[in-house]
Amino acid sequence: MLPLILLIAVTEGAAIVCGATFDKLETGIVKGLSFLQFMFPPDWAAFKDMLEPAFQSITIAALGTIFGTILSVVFAVLAASNISHSWVRNTARFLIGLERSVPEIVILLLLIAAFGLGSMPGIVSLTLGCIGMLGKLLADIIEEIDPVMIESMESLGANKLQIIWFGVMPQIIPNLVSYALFRFEINIRLSVILGAIGAGGIGYELDYSFSMLQYHRAFTAMIVVMVMIFGTERLSYMLRKKFKVEGALQ
Repeated sequence: MLPLILLIAVTEGAAIVCGATFDKLETGIVKGLSFLQFMFPPDWAAFKDMLEPAFQSITIAALGTIFGTILSVVFAVLAASNISHSWVRNTARFLIGLERSVPEIVILLLLIAAFGLGSMPGIVSLTLGCIGMLGKLLADIIEEIDPVMIESMESLGANKLQIIWFGVMPQIIPNLVSYALFRFEINIRLSVILGAIGAGGIGYELDYSFSMLQYHRAFTAMIVVMVMIFGTERLSYMLRKKFKVEGALQ
């Protein structure tokens, strides 16, 4: 009972500090529903104009996931205590933690200042975001590998590269594929947000339509975004299920 009372007290205190009240929630819901009326019906004529930006967003997410996954494996190996020396592990863990502490939006703003607007900052931002997430997860998996296997390979004269390639990689590939697909789902969503800031793609079209008060066109862009996200989730689910059942993608 006491934990419940403490939870209620903390929640009430946080609501007071943030200025969150049920009156504001009710008012916001009413205004939001009335605003949706301006967006119907969607501008189907603009649908064909959304296909290229949508493909661009998917491409940004895919490239960011591919490059990020590759780099994540490198950082994971460096951050695993049973593979790397302590100073290498601590340095890699610090870099991984540093990346996780900086949101992708902040990274994108820094990259826009360096590279300008366009897809390049978005790809690099998502790539770095993958390292922060996948690098830590894979490093923890590598550290849980049976040490007897590594010791037996070392006793046979295998070097570090051979141990990683023939001993470590086959054991982490199932998790690697599953996590990479999950990260791709996240990157699809992030590509829309980053696109509205300056990375291009469907996110830019959505932000532009709202800023120009073209609500019917904005609703069309929202439909395309929902189709992208739903389709990506279903594809990722099917691939993960296939990999889990058969043990390998075929």
